[in-house]
Amino acid sequence: MSTTTIPFPDIKSPGLRKNLRLDGEGSVQVELDAALAGSLKIGNAKVFAIYGKGGIGKSTTSSNLSAAFSKMGKRVLQIGCDPKHDSTFTLTKKMLPTVIDVLESVDFHAEELRVEDFVFPGYNGVMCVEAGGPPAGTGCGGYVVGQTVKLLKEHHLLEDTDVVIFDVLGDVVCGGFAAPLQHADRALIVTANDFDSIFAMNRIVQAIGAKAKNYNVRLGGVIANRSKDTDQIDKYNDKIGLKLAAHFPDLDVIRRSRLKKSTLFEMEYSPELEAVQKEYMRLAASLWIGTEPLNAVPMKDRDIFDLLGFD
Repeated sequence: MSTTTIPFPDIKSPGLRKNLRLDGEGSVQVELDAALAGSLKIGNAKVFAIYGKGGIGKSTTSSNLSAAFSKMGKRVLQIGCDPKHDSTFTLTKKMLPTVIDVLESVDFHAEELRVEDFVFPGYNGVMCVEAGGPPAGTGCGGYVVGQTVKLLKEHHLLEDTDVVIFDVLGDVVCGGFAAPLQHADRALIVTANDFDSIFAMNRIVQAIGAKAKNYNVRLGGVIANRSKDTDQIDKYNDKIGLKLAAHFPDLDVIRRSRLKKSTLFEMEYSPELEAVQKEYMRLAASLWIGTEPLNAVPMKDRDIFDLLGFD
């Protein structure tokens, strides 16, 4: 199999290139050069990548999962991978500068950066980083993820971390936004109990399957969010070999927590809130113990259309 390597435009790091190669089932991915990729392996931390349809609640899920891990006494790092850089504001109570912004401020001389320039403490000691992304239409998010991990490694921040959570932008539409899968142990998919969310989940399953052929990442399960029921999710899961890892209903307290810029563990007590907090703690505990890798086989679009819905 031949590989064509083309320098990625407007990128000052020689370690990252856009390689037009088959990565899994005929996908075109953004790859780290082999020497650089080896040096950026995330130490002994358990690494999770959170995916799902845009607007499905990945940042809410990621932040509360980070908080739950921290309440277990784990040292947690959350990395937001969205140009909107809104992944961590419920943990930090502010919008953080992005890695790409701070790199640009020093003309991409990474050696001039201090840890406090791009890593910020959040709720219960969770470390927070917003990778950001290139301006719209000008580059690829894969570069930003690679540079972020490189910086964290160079500053030895990953050596003292137990859990790393990548909160990834929307649906998988290009190899760049699949880049966190090169570092993750398990990928979790957030979905609602509706056609559009499950249709997007199927595309993510395809992307994870492609990456799993060359990297260690495996599917870890499905998180049902903003859904009273899970009948459609269960139907899809049973068909392709996925499992439900957690279920969070559509509660107003979750919406209000975002408006209050707070995790769910900081909100005023109510019985329904306590149930959600316990579900996050249960999810964190099960992920820490370790989940079985799921070998799901994605469906054809037409087959999903025929599977879901009511007779």
